[in-house]
Amino acid sequence: MNKPLILVVEDDPPVRNLITTTLKTNDYRYLVAANGGTAVLEASSHNPDIILLDLGLPDMDGVQVIRNIRSWSNLPIIVISARSEDNDKIEALDAGADDYLTKPFSVKELLARLRVTQRRLSLMAAGTQTANSVFVNGKLRVDYACGCAYLNDQELHLTPIEYKLLCLLSKNVEKVLTHTFITQNIWGRSWDNDIASLRVFMATLRKKLEPTPDSPQYIQTHIGVGYRMMKVE
Repeated sequence: MNKPLILVVEDDPPVRNLITTTLKTNDYRYLVAANGGTAVLEASSHNPDIILLDLGLPDMDGVQVIRNIRSWSNLPIIVISARSEDNDKIEALDAGADDYLTKPFSVKELLARLRVTQRRLSLMAAGTQTANSVFVNGKLRVDYACGCAYLNDQELHLTPIEYKLLCLLSKNVEKVLTHTFITQNIWGRSWDNDIASLRVFMATLRKKLEPTPDSPQYIQTHIGVGYRMMKVE
């Protein structure tokens, strides 16, 4: 079985060469784009399985590229950017990015993120999600079979990572899940960058899930430990 086709969107030649050499060494298929316009064209023409996207592109901001692609596709987008502020991460994730790596990044970490995304794609293709299984908690409903979540009967537009977090919490309702447990289940290992990313993803999930973020009903933070989904009557 062929590995996923990956579109690399990066205008800096040394970084682009590092990524493509890494992909080639590990037998991944790939396409390259040096700007946002070409990235959108390549994505629409070749329908890649995964996009690795830099945000600082010469013709448009990478967030604009995410929004453009999200208007017609849910393919996984992993951002690789020098922007390390939480606001930058939240903007990209809110626009529809699935993951966020900060430059400089390790090749091992990039490959680990790709493997996690590849496993998720394989599970979706194989249809191994539990059939006829629905979780209901207050006004929240998670349909594991179709991979959808609803609040007040309105579908929540979640990124794959947000949905995976929601499923993990819902399947362990009333249990405190540690940062390490969550990151190992989401990304396959627990690094400092993963825990930092977890906080960002949890913030974006809460914005979509909690009607009043200052008084959370569904997800409780246990400072320094992790998170717990509360049972709502």
